[in-house]
Amino acid sequence: MEVVMKGKALMYGDSNRILSLVTSLDLSGNNLYGTIPRELGSLRGLLSLNLSGNHLNGEISKEVGSMQSLVSLDLSRNELSGAIPSTMAYLTSLESLDLSSNNLSGRIPSGNQLQTFNESTYTSNPGLCGFPVKQICENDDNGAGTRNNNTFEEDGAGSQVWLSYLGTALEGFVVGFWIFWDTLILKSNWKDAYLSYIDRQYDRFYVIVAITFNRCKNSYV
Repeated sequence: MEVVMKGKALMYGDSNRILSLVTSLDLSGNNLYGTIPRELGSLRGLLSLNLSGNHLNGEISKEVGSMQSLVSLDLSRNELSGAIPSTMAYLTSLESLDLSSNNLSGRIPSGNQLQTFNESTYTSNPGLCGFPVKQICENDDNGAGTRNNNTFEEDGAGSQVWLSYLGTALEGFVVGFWIFWDTLILKSNWKDAYLSYIDRQYDRFYVIVAITFNRCKNSYV
C-alpha cells in the first residue's frame, strides 16, 4: 500500500502491522452504505470510531466487541437495525457512545460501561427497551427489571444515608460511654457516689424479688 504524506510516497507492505497502529477512524458525514464490515474488529488498537451520518444498514457486528481499546464509538444517524450485540459489554474502556437515530430494537444489553450512559445515547430507536430508556420490555414482570435498574442508584444512595446515620449513632454512643467512665475515673467522689447508687439499686431489686418469690410460694401452699 502506497501512502503519500508531506510530498513523500511511503510504501507499507505488512498490513497487519499497519492495522495495529491505527488509533482513530472518522468516516462520518459521507454517503457510505451497506453493512458495517466485520473486519473492523481487527483494529484492536482503535481508540475512536465515528461512522455517523451515513446510510449504513443491517445489524451492528458482534466483532465490535473485539475492539476493547475503544474510548469513543459513534454510529448515530444511520439505518442500523436489529439488536445491540451483547459483546459491546466487553468495551470496558468506553467513555462515549452514541447509537441514536437508527432502527435498533430489542433489550439494551447490561453490564460494565453500557450501564453508565443516559437515555440520549439510544434516543430515536423506537424498538429499544430496558434501562435507561423508558420503554419496558415485554418479558419484564410489570416492568420490575427496568424499575430495578432505574432505582438502583436511588436505593444505593438511601443505603449509604442509612449507614451514615447508624455510624454516627454508634460513634456518639462510644464517645459518650468513654466520657462517662473517664469522668468516674478522674472524679473519685463521683465514682463513689455512682457505685453507692448501683449498690442501693441492686439491694432494692434483690428485696423486691425475694418478697415476690415468698408471696408466690405462700400462695401455692
